[in-house]
Amino acid sequence: MRATKIVTSFIKNNDKLLILKRSDKVKSMKGLWAGISGIIENNEEPLERAKIEIFEETGITNEKITLIKSIGEMRVNSPQYKNHEWEIFPFLFNATNPTIKLNWENSDFRWINIEELQNYETVPSLQKVLLSLL
Repeated sequence: MRATKIVTSFIKNNDKLLILKRSDKVKSMKGLWAGISGIIENNEEPLERAKIEIFEETGITNEKITLIKSIGEMRVNSPQYKNHEWEIFPFLFNATNPTIKLNWENSDFRWINIEELQNYETVPSLQKVLLSLL
């Protein structure tokens, strides 16, 4: 089975959680709601890749975020690809009143209450990944 290592980060602001809607321009999971994700390249440190993705996808700089929690990798099957799984490194950050500037990878964002996540069509296992951090 083939595996792809990715980071998935969530940002909290007060009691709200940031979710992003993947644009039609991305390779996979178009139109689905997600955290801030990206592929870990070479032997990159997952935390560093998470911070890079947060900046690229939202415009939030390192100085504006604080790591709340991370856990070891989780393995999730990929319904889009046969014989493939995602090795996800989850992170939860806090940011106070950030300004969001989306790049091309996402078309929309929302600040939601955590229990509202079930009302959104998300990438596979997003709720499971989030709950592992709470």
